Amino acid sequence: MKLVVVGGGSTYTPELVDGIARLADAVVSELVLVDPDAGRLGVVAPFCARILARYGSQIVLRWTGDLDEAADGAGGAILQLRVGGQATRQRDETWPLEYGCIGQETTGAGGLAKALRTVPVVLNVADRIRRRAQPGAWIVDFTNPVGIVTRALLDAGHRAIGLCNVAIGNQRLFASLLGVDPGQVALDHVGLNHLTWERAALVDGEDQLPALLADRGPEAAEHTDLPLTAGGSSPAVPSSYLRYYWAHDKVLAEQQQAEQTRAQVVAGIEAELLALYSDPALDTKPELLGRRGGAFYSEAAVELLHALASDDSSRLVVNLRNNSTLPFLPAEAVIEVPAMVGAKGPAAVALDPVTPTMRGLITHVSGYEELAVDAATRGGRDRVVAALLAHPLIGQHELAGRLADRLVAENAAFLPWAVTR
Repeated sequence: MKLVVVGGGSTYTPELVDGIARLADAVVSELVLVDPDAGRLGVVAPFCARILARYGSQIVLRWTGDLDEAADGAGGAILQLRVGGQATRQRDETWPLEYGCIGQETTGAGGLAKALRTVPVVLNVADRIRRRAQPGAWIVDFTNPVGIVTRALLDAGHRAIGLCNVAIGNQRLFASLLGVDPGQVALDHVGLNHLTWERAALVDGEDQLPALLADRGPEAAEHTDLPLTAGGSSPAVPSSYLRYYWAHDKVLAEQQQAEQTRAQVVAGIEAELLALYSDPALDTKPELLGRRGGAFYSEAAVELLHALASDDSSRLVVNLRNNSTLPFLPAEAVIEVPAMVGAKGPAAVALDPVTPTMRGLITHVSGYEELAVDAATRGGRDRVVAALLAHPLIGQHELAGRLADRLVAENAAFLPWAVTR
């Protein structure tokens, strides 16, 4: 397969290339990194070439700023782009604090701002890929907010599947606590992207989560900063992103008092990484890359690539259409659950009913995501207000209006409709 990575100048890319070199030589024959930032690409891509050479990989690596040329004959594409870079993330994480709201790049007002900037760009990229790539080529979206972006891609008729590293990170965590190989652990992972719970950890078909939580519950809980019963009466491990909802005041106070935003931390790490990548002697991932975020991203991506290229199905956690999986959501919603994935795509596995606590929050946020896609694809202040009003972290009409005006002002350079609103 010829695989195109859009956003190939990302400091994440060496993580992805390392995984492909180790695990996907049989699937990927040609790898093309695409990025409009020639300076970053000129640093990241040669480092990736050295990684491939160190493994003795036969994969042909190329890099370019020309998406159309890169997509010619591609069998698949990974999207990992960030519109506006870390500077826009910094704004997403700061201006909502002035209104007493969480500042975060994938949820709340900041998350909507990112979606409004990102969705039109991703749809344009996907259209160009579809015109040039092989018929039936898959688009794998790793671009946040993954659930919203994936829904926009699917709504536009693209053959797309969303991917996040939260589930594979939990799989690795549980495997280490249980003392087993990660491949032996299958998760009962349910919810929306960045709004999920682990309800079971199956090893050889037996759920080990109750025993794990009884023996080592505090070690699992410290990764979420929430009680393990926060999903209802049954033990479950919530995603760390649930903190924004269920520890809202605590998180808001932390953000307002923090000396640095996460965006500033990441920007500093990225500057150091690019300096390291520039060393012509470096041919292995630096330890600092682990602090960038996206742990196990490469393993998740490679597992998905293998599955999509295979006649056999693999059980993976992905973002896909709900259809009837969660019966309380519309069929068109995008959910993040285990699915059997093969060459024909993903099919969600049957799930036990979720608790009322989970169901309520999932339904609420899914409604917001539907409105966010509408605002991102059609524009208009009224649609932005509607999405903000529907978000459980906002939910007040006057506040939604003020946030909408600020959001549009902050992002006007990325919103063509904003100048005529």
